[in-house]
Amino acid sequence: MTVAVLLSLCAALAYGLSDFIGGILTRRAGAWAVAVASQAAALVLAAFFALTALATPSAGALAWGALGGIGSAAGNVFIYRGLGSGRMTVVAPISAIAAATLPVMTGIVGGERPGLIALIGVAAALPAVWLVSGGGAGLRGASRSDVVNGLAAGLGFGTQFSALGQIPADAGLAPLALSQVVSVASIVIGATMLSSPWVPRDRYSRLGGFAGLLAGIATICFQLATQSGLLTIAGVLTSLYPAVTVVMAAALLRERVRPLQSVGLLLAGASVVLIGVG
Repeated sequence: MTVAVLLSLCAALAYGLSDFIGGILTRRAGAWAVAVASQAAALVLAAFFALTALATPSAGALAWGALGGIGSAAGNVFIYRGLGSGRMTVVAPISAIAAATLPVMTGIVGGERPGLIALIGVAAALPAVWLVSGGGAGLRGASRSDVVNGLAAGLGFGTQFSALGQIPADAGLAPLALSQVVSVASIVIGATMLSSPWVPRDRYSRLGGFAGLLAGIATICFQLATQSGLLTIAGVLTSLYPAVTVVMAAALLRERVRPLQSVGLLLAGASVVLIGVG
């Protein structure tokens, strides 16, 4: 497998673990407070690595980083809201498909042309994400809030992935650090406008920092993956993160893995192999 594929899979693993932890915490604390703690921790991590990389990013690279921060803020708030108060079988597949589709479309419009085998792997990964997330079980009759949270989270993450994919390698990680600054500021501004509590006062919301460190690692891996490979490939592989969340829920929470989810896990594995070979 190429370095870009391995980095993308590392990003998917870290994002999946982050969502699992964040989703549990949000059931006991407010989504805004957990999101602030999470993104603040990711900011510290990104700033540390940005300072170790001697690079002078262009204004364009910083602008892409800022846009990615807005997308990250929206994605984190809505995914935490959805996982904490809604039905994961509805929220997760909608968010994952939207998160995967947007960077794939951006990459192709931008001129990326994966090889035929890799393209087949990309095509297989999209239904794999849906099946792993539960195949939209119970989508009929789903509440409006579940659909809105899932779609908003996916569009947010898709925007983040697409924007970070435009940052060149010579820009270093400073745009990513700026992205996290914008993400935290956007969450605080949004919560204030809605008169929602955002300060992490209780231990559950403060523990969101652990989810943020994982999300920060994931984002760094994703950006490095797009700088060494194709956004089309990195975007769809990273969006396999629900597979990690499902496996963790089955192992630790004793949640039953349905047959469709098992098929999705196998299809996800096949897509990884095809993309790696292609």
